[in-house]
Amino acid sequence: MTQERLTLGRWGEDIAARYLRKKGMKILGRNVRSPVGELDIVAQHGRTLVFVEVKTRRGVSHGHPQEAVGATKQRQIMRAAQWYLVERKLDRLQPRFDVVAVRGDGEFADIEHFPGAFDVDGW
Repeated sequence: MTQERLTLGRWGEDIAARYLRKKGMKILGRNVRSPVGELDIVAQHGRTLVFVEVKTRRGVSHGHPQEAVGATKQRQIMRAAQWYLVERKLDRLQPRFDVVAVRGDGEFADIEHFPGAFDVDGW
């Protein structure tokens, strides 16, 4: 991955974290690494533990950012979330999977939040 893409991704995650805080969420972790994948943002909103995948794009020429969270990526996020829940003994919180799509150029940002963007059977 190029330095330019890493910088854009970091900027998008910063924007998403600020947005989620303004919505009343407490950020518990960012770029949480597990043996099975990474979680961009882990937040708590009341009794809900929110696992947030952030996708950042400059524009939509390659599709909308949220379209990049397909079935394979969802499975990876779910496995990482299961690890997180077990590792931190947070089984009393209800998990939810959100996607935050950020479009912009490093200055201007357009944010779309998709709460409950995908679900896990049995959770």
